[in-house]
Amino acid sequence: MPVVTLPRALLSILSLAVLASAAFLLWSWYRGYDLRDVDGVVWHVHGPVWRLFAGLAMLAWSFFGRSLVLLLIPAGRREPRDERGVGRTVAGPDGSVLYVEETGPKNAPTLVLTHGWGLDSTAWRYIKRALDSRFRLVTWDLPGLGRSKMPADGKLTIDRFAACLGEVVRSAGAPRVVLVGHSIGGMTTQTVWRACDDEVRGRVAGMVLVDTTHENPLRTMWLSPLWVALRWPLIEPLSWLTIALSPLVWLMNWQSYLSGGSQLAMRLTGFGKYATRQQVDLSARLASKGSPGVQAKGNLAMFRWAITDRLPDIHVPVLILAGDKDIVTLPHANETIARNLPNGRLVSMEGAGHMGFMERADAYNDAIAKFAADVLAEGPHLANGRAEAPALP
Repeated sequence: MPVVTLPRALLSILSLAVLASAAFLLWSWYRGYDLRDVDGVVWHVHGPVWRLFAGLAMLAWSFFGRSLVLLLIPAGRREPRDERGVGRTVAGPDGSVLYVEETGPKNAPTLVLTHGWGLDSTAWRYIKRALDSRFRLVTWDLPGLGRSKMPADGKLTIDRFAACLGEVVRSAGAPRVVLVGHSIGGMTTQTVWRACDDEVRGRVAGMVLVDTTHENPLRTMWLSPLWVALRWPLIEPLSWLTIALSPLVWLMNWQSYLSGGSQLAMRLTGFGKYATRQQVDLSARLASKGSPGVQAKGNLAMFRWAITDRLPDIHVPVLILAGDKDIVTLPHANETIARNLPNGRLVSMEGAGHMGFMERADAYNDAIAKFAADVLAEGPHLANGRAEAPALP
């Protein structure tokens, strides 16, 4: 998403410039100059001492600035640990290999969760901690991210992601599931109705769309006219350049993570009022771990996607959770989804940004749990022959 990736790229370049400046100052101090005394003896003299101290300070910022940046963000309480469970692999229909994990009781109501782009399934740690005693939670890594492998031909599309999600649903074996998707995960979830067969769609009892959109995200984010205008002359060429220079960009991203540039970009663009330093650092770390080339391919796939015309075909109850401080997907995107769905219910989350499912985890988790329990345990509520999304308190 340009509103996230461009600031992150600029701060990565700035961070690299600081590192290069540190190297130049230290080299120029060490190189110094030669002086000849009255006896003709040549003495080597180091450069001005300020260059030494300035170079050391800039070098320290380049590799330890992260700690200083995170001190500016409030610490969270009872943050869940960064850990993986026991997983399995599922063959994707496009040749990808999908990594899937399950937590919670085997016979409990089943939720299948699809994460946002640039992250992986460990981003769901907050919902796992809150709900895995009541629900069976199936999480998976999108192709090319986390522990999942890219398709054989290296191509990524949202419809392919949806087909992969269909295989994850099939492999879960549950007769009825609720799909939960954040950002590109929400786009993928909606696309199930276009990319999957009746057998998969028949298992879907309901859907939860978390801070997502219904079309090319350039059109539904902050400053959208600017991003749309820059798509062909700047954004697409930079995406292809990122793919070509992926290893170099990956090193730049990690250097930016160490200097705190990635955390600063993530805090400004991804979160609202309630971010904690652990959440910001987690998001920045996950974004830095992933291949920049893969992430660029996913961004290009999003630019070529839309599902608006198929929303009326999604007949199951749908809960739409939207942070009112989200600048990556503006409120009107979620309003359009709710308006076009036969049985959609929109809930605005006060103070939450694009990563609201982290920063307001309690509110998001409570809404998801009540919706899923109503849909799976009691079945959809019928009115005029149509299933309706259960009301929330």
